[in-house]
Amino acid sequence: MKILAIDSSSLVATVAIVDEEKILAEYTINHKKTHSQTLLPMLGEIVKMIELDMKEIDAIAISGGPGSFTGLRIGSATAKGLGLALDKPLIHVPTLDAMAYNFYKTEEVICPIMDARRNQVYTGLYTFTNGEFEVMYEQAPMGIDELIQKLNEMNKKVIFLGDGVPVFKNYIEENASFDITFAPAHLSRQRASSVGALGYEYFKKGKIQTAAEHGPEYLRLSQAERELNEKKMSE
Repeated sequence: MKILAIDSSSLVATVAIVDEEKILAEYTINHKKTHSQTLLPMLGEIVKMIELDMKEIDAIAISGGPGSFTGLRIGSATAKGLGLALDKPLIHVPTLDAMAYNFYKTEEVICPIMDARRNQVYTGLYTFTNGEFEVMYEQAPMGIDELIQKLNEMNKKVIFLGDGVPVFKNYIEENASFDITFAPAHLSRQRASSVGALGYEYFKKGKIQTAAEHGPEYLRLSQAERELNEKKMSE
């Protein structure tokens, strides 16, 4: 079984082909080019390098959000287009779930944080219990102060990762009363291989959808929508 995995939820653009046993190819870029410029060329390159016939793909795993509104739309449109063209099912993988899956089988609390501006993060809490992936707290927007308070009350060892770490690292270090680990560079951001690996587990459980059914999970309104609502409330 082969799964195409895509993640464009942040500045990172990442594409992978995985099967049950290995990563066949993974291409990741963390640069300033837009995902509309990178995703399809990246996919084309790895398909060429491993001599893959796209008809061999069994499903498409897509990091479904939260994250950058533009990035999520581009990733979703890419996955939907390929799903429709190839007549393949999609696997919606929550962005933060896939990030946490970078730390397979750790028993520490895994806390991905994505910068959501205004001292807010997109976050969730995860661990592995007896080798099984466990969602302790489903992904949601949250104030960084509320998150650290919650973790202080838990008082467990925590691994932080994500683009929120550089933004809030000092705050975390100054306010956390628990043991902290910050992920190393190779595990600190989104990886399509993790989307694909977790997507494979979801596929086995029947968590699939058609390309027509798929849509990004933003978790909150866009900045433009929030500003419009604020303007209406002030009138």
